[in-house]
Amino acid sequence: MVRKFLCRWAFLFLLLAPSLVWALDGKVDGKAVSQAQYMADTVWVLVTAFLVFWMQPGFALLEAGFTRAKNTVNILMKNVMDFCIASVAYWAVGFAVMFGNGTPLAGLSGFFVGPHTSPSLFSALAWTSVPLLAAWFFQLVFAGTAATIVSGAMAERTRFPAYLLYSLFISLIIYPVSGHWAWGGGWLSSLGFKDFAGSTVVHSVGGWLALVGAYMLGPRLGKYSKDGKPQAIPGHSLPLAFLGAFILWLGWFGFNPGSTMAAAPADIALIAVTTNIAAATGALGAMFFAWLRFGKPDAGLTLNGVVAGLVAITCPCAFVSVFGAAIIGLLAGIVMVLSVLFFDRIKIDDPVGAISVHGVCGALGTLLLGLFDVKDGLLYGGGLRQLGVQALGVGTVFVWCIVTGFLLFGILKATVGLRVSRDEEVEGLDLGEHGIEAYNKLEMTP
Repeated sequence: MVRKFLCRWAFLFLLLAPSLVWALDGKVDGKAVSQAQYMADTVWVLVTAFLVFWMQPGFALLEAGFTRAKNTVNILMKNVMDFCIASVAYWAVGFAVMFGNGTPLAGLSGFFVGPHTSPSLFSALAWTSVPLLAAWFFQLVFAGTAATIVSGAMAERTRFPAYLLYSLFISLIIYPVSGHWAWGGGWLSSLGFKDFAGSTVVHSVGGWLALVGAYMLGPRLGKYSKDGKPQAIPGHSLPLAFLGAFILWLGWFGFNPGSTMAAAPADIALIAVTTNIAAATGALGAMFFAWLRFGKPDAGLTLNGVVAGLVAITCPCAFVSVFGAAIIGLLAGIVMVLSVLFFDRIKIDDPVGAISVHGVCGALGTLLLGLFDVKDGLLYGGGLRQLGVQALGVGTVFVWCIVTGFLLFGILKATVGLRVSRDEEVEGLDLGEHGIEAYNKLEMTP
């Protein structure tokens, strides 16, 4: 009886707890919303944030599966630690730079956000009713996603201390500054740039930094033959990669629908459907194009086709029809395969295809909004203006990431060092960097 009594009161408390802090926020553009709406919005935002957090193991398993067994611990450690570092850096500085009141270039208020931080310091978030800390947590998991993208492109040859420092600076300044331009009331948003959930703001930022990192590192040993032809270096576990891709697919239902930051049924339903259909057509486009190109339905490219479709639809998911989403995903899957082949030819070694999936397809999806937006898109009679603004956003974020990426990785290369030694790369980073292997070799004893 006592147990039932306690359970009932605990359940009642969980239902009423959000209402206890209703006075903290509970407003949209200065106007109070209903208590029920406030509670629903808050629960929705937190649950979808938890789903986006679950994408961290998705990235970890996908990258681990696409790389060799001797580097598995290193990959997993990077995916854990970049989120830990992002959590601290984004709490202290990054969130304020991205969403705080300031200039068109960067936010200047709200550092070290906490329960006593005034929501008035973040006017760029006045459109959502949720508590400030709920908004912070939702944006944190996005920052963690941007940081973790780079680990795959730089896999199997990057020094662990250098990667930790990279994670710090992307979460502290590189990602928040360009994020402020588009989402924090900065100059891009004032021009009408649209990126609903972050094809450019999140994914292209990670993808372009991955491009700089992979270029400055150089290819893995054995990736290119003496005559310069690329050679395949198979990953050690496609089952891990498949599991990672499915986890990412699930997490994207938090990433895109959650970006409403409100429990708006019709909007959430549309975004969930456009997100899913783009993932499916992305996989189909990549698989059939690879089948025609190589004579076999390549499993790795098909998996990356799923993620390419998801990345591309992340920007326009709330603004396009389901048919438009299907076309966007299909194009992303095909473009991703072409991009992987292109970077292979110019000797940019990307073991997991992160540059193509996140950088190229993030930019593609952002541009395609200018065509398929049912309100402002060129194909719907909206003219060229939206497409032009989208192109401007893609271009300026690209330049920002390339310039800051070369500066950051250049400093790291000259100080702590960027690449492991030849012997360590041959032996594997698990032993060299962490002193342990992912798969212990059992010895037979008499």
